[in-house]
Amino acid sequence: MVLSSSLSKPEDKLLTNLVKTLSGSVWSTLGVVVVVSALGVAIAVNGFDLRVSGSLALYFVIWWILLFAVLPFGVRSQAETGEVVRGSEPGAPALPALREKAIWTTLVASVVLVIVAAVFPLAGL
Repeated sequence: MVLSSSLSKPEDKLLTNLVKTLSGSVWSTLGVVVVVSALGVAIAVNGFDLRVSGSLALYFVIWWILLFAVLPFGVRSQAETGEVVRGSEPGAPALPALREKAIWTTLVASVVLVIVAAVFPLAGL
């Protein structure tokens, strides 16, 4: 039995290609991060009666935790690629794709923020 990749659907490939395209420059990456973050915070503030300062603080914590969870995905070491830069650690990433990971982290963190903001009233917070 052959297991197919979770990115085998055309919609998933479209989203992945969109993220790769948007991460083409620092400015487009920053723009996506700011816009998506602002949307997530605005939904949390307007939809769930959180204060702006509280939702920004919560978003900041969620974003950083998720960044460290996303960083290892898709990383290949220089030793695996066979192109070890002289003087560097062979286990260092060959292409870390940090801009793509910043966009993925932002997308996931915005969704998590909205879910957490929706659960707050249920928890009495």
